Order: sequence, then C-alpha cells, then structure tokens
Amino acid sequence: MRLLVTGGSGFIGSNFIESALSGRPDASVVNADNLTYASIFKPDFEKRFPNQYKFVKADISDTAAMAKLCKETDMVVNFAAETHVDNSISRPLSFVQANVLGTATLLDAALKAGHERFFHISTDEVYGSSEQHFFKETDLLAPSSPYSASKAGAEMMVAAYEKTYGIRTTITRSSNNYGPRQHPEKFIPKAITRLLSGKKVPVYGAGSNVRDWIHVSDNCDAIGLLVERQKAGIYNIASGAAMSNIELARAIAKIMGKGDGALEFVEDRKGHDFRYAVDASKIKALGWKPKVNFAKGLEATVDWYIKNKKAWTEHAV
Repeated sequence: MRLLVTGGSGFIGSNFIESALSGRPDASVVNADNLTYASIFKPDFEKRFPNQYKFVKADISDTAAMAKLCKETDMVVNFAAETHVDNSISRPLSFVQANVLGTATLLDAALKAGHERFFHISTDEVYGSSEQHFFKETDLLAPSSPYSASKAGAEMMVAAYEKTYGIRTTITRSSNNYGPRQHPEKFIPKAITRLLSGKKVPVYGAGSNVRDWIHVSDNCDAIGLLVERQKAGIYNIASGAAMSNIELARAIAKIMGKGDGALEFVEDRKGHDFRYAVDASKIKALGWKPKVNFAKGLEATVDWYIKNKKAWTEHAV
C-alpha cells in the first residue's frame, strides 16, 4: 500500500501512521499536514521508518499540492480537519474551509489521479445528541455545532463523489479519543495538565454531559482493519466506556491525588450536546473489539503527561 495520510501529524493521524507502518515493511505513507497549532507532538517517523515514510507540508485545500501527492500514492486516508468545538463556535468559517472545501479538494484530486478507494475519518458528533438512543450508521445526521456540521458536510461530499463518480468510499465515526500526545485543549489532557500546573479543571455546566471514550490505539486498529480489508461503507467506532464529564473529571483528579476542590464549574458551552452514543456492532462483526481498559488507559495517559511535561507546557490552556 502507498497511502496518502492527510493530517498525519495530528493526534489520531500520527497514531494511525505508527500503527500502519509498524511491522509492515511493504507499506509506505506520505504524510501531508499543514502543521497547524494542533500538531505539537511530532514522532520521529523519518528515523524509525526511513524507507517507508515521507512528510510534506501541505494544506488539503491546495489543489495543486493534493493533485501531485495523489498521483504519487494509491489511496487516501483523510484525518485532516479542524476539530475543537470551542474554536468552531468562535470562528466557524475556518471549519467550513478546512473540513468541507478541504475534503472536496482532496476527493477531486484522488478521483483525477485514478484512486479507486477513499477513506474519510469523521466523528460521532454528526448524529447530534440523544438521551437514550444508540445511533446506527443508517440514522439521519443532526449536527449541532459548526464543527459537527462541517464534518457532516464533508461526509456529504464523500457520499456524492461515490454516487456520482463511482469511487468507493469508507467513513468512520468514532467516539471521543484519548491517549498520550493529545493537544492540551481537549478535555482529558486539559484536566491533567491544568492539575499539574496547579490550576483547577473547568467543567461545563453541571458536568452531566455524557461521552463515550475510546483509546486512540483502539480507534486506529479499527481504521487499519477497514483499510487492510478494503471495506466500503460507514462504520461507527466506540468502546462502550461512557460516563459524564463530571465523573471523568473526578476520576482524573483522584488518579492525581485530588478531590472535588480541584474542579470548578463554568458557564456551559453554546449548543452543548447532552449525550453522544453510537452502536458499534457493525465494526465488531468484522472481528474488531477495543483492547484498552478505560481505567488503565486513563492512568497511563496521566502518567505520560507527568513524564513529558516539557512536551506540552508551552501549549497548556
């Protein structure tokens, strides 16, 4: 496989590259990443995989750059995206530019280069919120934030290119990812790094919002399985480790020897979805299942941030 991995310097993308190249000498990856503020942890793939890995600084909205890179590769796995919901509320148009127009530009380049397959990484947030229902891949989309709306728009472009031009596509919708090397703006690393900096953990509203948490390695295993087997269609990916934000904040504080006094409730986010939950039975039917126990994965994540303070200090929020 000659993969073009876009957004491969980001959290999930870099973990996917590591998984895709480890123990696979016949595989190669071109990582196209624009190196935005979110790309702060840069694994040494050039040294570890000298004959399999190439980095190119490029924006997926750059038509000429994507055309050139697609001609050099056989398949796209698109991780590139603006992802932080809070940022989408303050600057929504940048999310439309990156997530919708960027995906369309990439799709067009892949099609013109003769690619037969296109893998797109989306999010469970495109379904919107539900208090009890577990969303299936066939359910209608009802995004709430500019972020989730832009990801839904990207999915519509992927579906349109498959129906109109015949390129086979795969879309994954995963729940909240966590693990080492995630930007401190995200909830789990934000809680950890603020506590390590002597600050309190901000919790939106009453902290009752519920999320499913999946270790990034489990998500990448699922994506890798779909790429390896060339499976088309839409796949939900989730671990089943669901909890409220306040429960999670307390769990992190407890690991770090803190109590409720280390938490503070702040004004709720605009349009804050109450609960995300997806049915992952379709991907599990292919033999995939999560391997990382959430409690152990969370402890290991806390330990990583404790041991790698220099890597995140200047990016803490």
